Amino acid sequence: MSGGRTLIEYYEKWIETYKKGAVRDVTYRKYINAAKYLRNNFKDVQIHDLDRTVYQEILNKYAETHEKQTVIDFHHLLKSAILDAMDDGMINKDPTRKVIFKGKEPRKKHRKFMDKYELQRLISDLDLTDEPNYDWLIYLIAKTGLRFSEAIAITPKDILFREMKMRVWKTWNYKEGGGFVGTKNKSSVRIIPIDWQLANLLRIICNGRDTEKPIFIEEGRGIYNSTVNAVLKRHCDNIGIKPITVHGLRHTHASVLLSGGVSVASVSMRLGHSNITTTQKVYLHVIKELEAQDTDVIIREMSSCG
Repeated sequence: MSGGRTLIEYYEKWIETYKKGAVRDVTYRKYINAAKYLRNNFKDVQIHDLDRTVYQEILNKYAETHEKQTVIDFHHLLKSAILDAMDDGMINKDPTRKVIFKGKEPRKKHRKFMDKYELQRLISDLDLTDEPNYDWLIYLIAKTGLRFSEAIAITPKDILFREMKMRVWKTWNYKEGGGFVGTKNKSSVRIIPIDWQLANLLRIICNGRDTEKPIFIEEGRGIYNSTVNAVLKRHCDNIGIKPITVHGLRHTHASVLLSGGVSVASVSMRLGHSNITTTQKVYLHVIKELEAQDTDVIIREMSSCG
């Protein structure tokens, strides 16, 4: 490791040593892409010359073509390796300290979620046939809040009909030709309760199917979230609301639960978030609305005490 002369040589060796086989494939690819960027743009930077100014120049260059949040993510992909280089005695001072994050103007964001009444109208517009289809997949995600890769990995064996629960312990590697792979994190392995309507309807499409094969995957055919997004858009158009994405169904599920009084902790566990802070950040808008309602309840209850 100490033989690396340039930043990119050190970084590529660091990725191979510490990240390969230790992180999920999708995360590993992020490190590889960061390395490609360094090699294409800063291949001559010597590791011992890396100071705050040089590091800031790297981030500034990256910011020319990326949004601010993406720049922050890129920084986190580099920082751990650079701190290790300090521990290895190759850098004297931390060049990542007090960095400034710049970036392109964010793209116009898509609508992220529906309210409860829009969700009811969407579900009414779905065509839930006796055989699995994309409408079924939309229904499942809306009712459970599963990630797309988790939902398409569900097999009949994962549905515990008697207990009215569902096991989530794997995902489907749809981006790389299919096959079961692990979940996003350890917290994503979970058992979630399902309502009786979903349980009864799932019995229909699971009847007679191989219990260990994914319900929504046809032999020899791929599945892509873009295709399901197109189906979902058509339904949104049918009921006259602005379209959301399949991932937006997950946001919708969480928002409806929070608005209905389910605790942030319970929603966090149901979604498989790594910690409750993630849930609080993502659904801050809903939590703030609930806090305003709580304030009214507090004032009313205390006023009634005399």
